[in-house]
Amino acid sequence: MTFSSRQGGRRVDLVLGLLLIAGVLTGIAANTIGVRWPLNLIQLHAAGALAILILAPWKYVVIRRGLRNPRQRRPTKALSLTLLFFVLVTIGSGLLHSTGRAEHVGPLTLMQIHVGAAIGAVLTVVAHFFGHRVRPRRADADRRALLRLAALGAGAAVATAAWDTWAATSRRFTGSVPKARLEVTSWINDGIQRVDPAKWRLLIGSAALDLADVLALPHERFTATLDCTSGWYSTQEWEGVRLSAVLYRAGVAPDGGFRSVEVRSTTGFSRWFGADTLDGIWLVTAVGGQPLTYGHGFPARIVAPGRRGFWWVKWVTSIQPSSRPAWAQPFFPVS
Repeated sequence: MTFSSRQGGRRVDLVLGLLLIAGVLTGIAANTIGVRWPLNLIQLHAAGALAILILAPWKYVVIRRGLRNPRQRRPTKALSLTLLFFVLVTIGSGLLHSTGRAEHVGPLTLMQIHVGAAIGAVLTVVAHFFGHRVRPRRADADRRALLRLAALGAGAAVATAAWDTWAATSRRFTGSVPKARLEVTSWINDGIQRVDPAKWRLLIGSAALDLADVLALPHERFTATLDCTSGWYSTQEWEGVRLSAVLYRAGVAPDGGFRSVEVRSTTGFSRWFGADTLDGIWLVTAVGGQPLTYGHGFPARIVAPGRRGFWWVKWVTSIQPSSRPAWAQPFFPVS
């Protein structure tokens, strides 16, 4: 296969398309799961990005040929350059984040840039596909092409191992970098809530508990890791009460027939937890031996070990039994 040929350029586009799809799928999975899978998704995610960089010289030949072609339409050329920009920003921000040496570019975090550029790349690919379709053919899977694809995979694996050894910092299986202290983050557009403790009430079914009632519940100390989708994680000692005990205190029987409980924040953000998981979900009021601050969810927040940070609802104001199954909610909330 000669990459300067039309056939070669078509195959490069097909491989890049597959790598982009793999990058999106592994990125979404790594950004949503909270427990380690048999496959290290973030390693696969990084390997896909480095494979794209390995293919970059050949893709450059394809792009240069297309830009010089007078019969190529301007919108198609513009889409090619736009896609190139988004892909380079996506990969560059991801690799820079993995070093742990930078977090922000102006007002944005590297993960915000990484995810935003990835979304832009996907939209551009879709637009490019409808304007310039590249269909797979049986000849694309010949022996020589498969051998070159295997060589590309081996090269990406070596590049990933080298990057992790000499450039990247130690990361969790989600790609998050370690932090000694919790950072103050909020989901999408949720601002920090300054809740008046004298007026705060926790609604549970038909009952309402004030802060003194919650603090009087049988609190336990335990260690849990908050892994935030902003790209960091921190292991802390928390103090709180299991949701099953909270419901019992409010007179909600565990055999009451509900399938889940909806935990809602003062901001309106909510998540549903299965009725059979409530012994492992906590309503906490302190971290590190100190009461929660406003930024960390005062007066009470959820701690859900084994789940990503968007499950850890802050500023909890309502815990309601629900007939809705816990799976009937977006696996990655959008509001």
